[in-house]
This record gives sequence, C-alpha cells and structure tokens, in this order.
Amino acid sequence: MAKKAVAGFRDKSTTTGRTHTKVIKMVKSPKTGAYTFHEEMVPNDSVKDFFAK
Repeated sequence: MAKKAVAGFRDKSTTTGRTHTKVIKMVKSPKTGAYTFHEEMVPNDSVKDFFAK
C-alpha cells in the first residue's frame, strides 16, 4: 500500500487555514537548454513575487 504524504507546514493556531504554498517553476538552462524545476515553500503573500523573479 502507498504511503500518504502529509505536509507539516500548517499553523494550527490560525483559523484561516494554510499560510504557505508550494510553488514550482520551470527554468530553462542557458548552457544545455534542458529544463529544471525550482520548488519552494513561500507565504501566500509572496507567490506572485516568486514567479516575477
């Protein structure tokens, strides 16, 4: 049976729910032309800033 992945980034004290989002950005390497994925956990307020870089 497969193991279920559980994220532990949720702050239990807040009632609004999740405060962070996992974002994944595909970046093309200038040397090889291959694509790589850049993953990061960012606060919900900073999601647009992550993709703007």
